Amino acid sequence: LSAWTLMGHEFIELKNTNAAVESYRRAVDTNSRDYRAWYGLGQTYEMLTMHFYALYYYRKAASLRPNDGRMWIAIANCNEQLQRIPQAMTFYQKAAQIDDPEGHAALKLAKLYRHHTHDPEKAAIYYSQYLNIAGDAEILDTTAEAILYLAEHHKNNGKLEKAQTLLARL
Repeated sequence: LSAWTLMGHEFIELKNTNAAVESYRRAVDTNSRDYRAWYGLGQTYEMLTMHFYALYYYRKAASLRPNDGRMWIAIANCNEQLQRIPQAMTFYQKAAQIDDPEGHAALKLAKLYRHHTHDPEKAAIYYSQYLNIAGDAEILDTTAEAILYLAEHHKNNGKLEKAQTLLARL
């Protein structure tokens, strides 16, 4: 990890985006294989709401680290910000398949299927996947949202026992 990359991270913490960009650019000039610097540039441009620039840098990071779900989630999020929902869903699906230990991609997919494509079956699949990842941890707002959606989904499909079991988790 180069000193320039670390400096970029520090400048991000200080909200000094100009200095962060300069530091990350020096980092990639020093080592073009440093995915952290490319990812840092993506984050910086995303903070500046320059999503097309952020996409470029996130794609560079993903090409260096293709099995890291965070890269694909970042690409998906930028596409979502640009209202490119089908592309966002593709990248969230990729993240969900390869590396989604916290369930971020599964939760995003559930919401997109629920609100944008209006596909309750697929929304239920991804809410279930999210709940499996969340396990029996503390009930968060997102966990409660998933439980309530799935309970309603099961109720609508005549599976009252499944709905009751889910609601008992609340």
